[in-house]
Amino acid sequence: MTNATIAVSNGVNTEALIGARGAFEQAPEAARFTFRSTCDWVEGNYSRNAINGYFGLGQDHQRKQTFTIESDHPEVFAAEDRAPTPTEIVLSALASCLTGGVASIAQHRGIQLRSVRAVVEGDVDVQGILGMDPDIRNGFSAIRVSFEIDADASAEDIAALVAQSQKRSAVFDIVTNPTNVAVSVA
Repeated sequence: MTNATIAVSNGVNTEALIGARGAFEQAPEAARFTFRSTCDWVEGNYSRNAINGYFGLGQDHQRKQTFTIESDHPEVFAAEDRAPTPTEIVLSALASCLTGGVASIAQHRGIQLRSVRAVVEGDVDVQGILGMDPDIRNGFSAIRVSFEIDADASAEDIAALVAQSQKRSAVFDIVTNPTNVAVSVA
């Protein structure tokens, strides 16, 4: 592994992250967060999510701004193609989480990054979604992530960055392990 005392700048404040980890060890209840997204249907398959506010550190917090994520479907599904599909947003979340992890771990390990690109592909057989075959699942049957990383590190150190990012990724965990989801109507 590369020595962590080398000065690198990947834009990640690892000292603050390590400090937060120490604080959470002293007060584990503060580490329990609840994130929220509110989705409003616009028309057809088009919807808009608003993201602002979360619970963490024992209280509610507001973000500096409200973020929006729109979703739609391509024209081949008789939609308007105004935004990515929800499944593409999931792939984007996975790519973002893994890439952010690579940057954080590289910073902590003293590895200077020059570029990082994650290409994520997910396979879906829409016969399941359309109710044509009850034996075909609605979600992804496979997801592939391929990284291209240019860094001041050996191939082994870069592979270790990606492996550690995968190990600590919340979104990787979400898509690879069952999660209890409760749906209700108010």
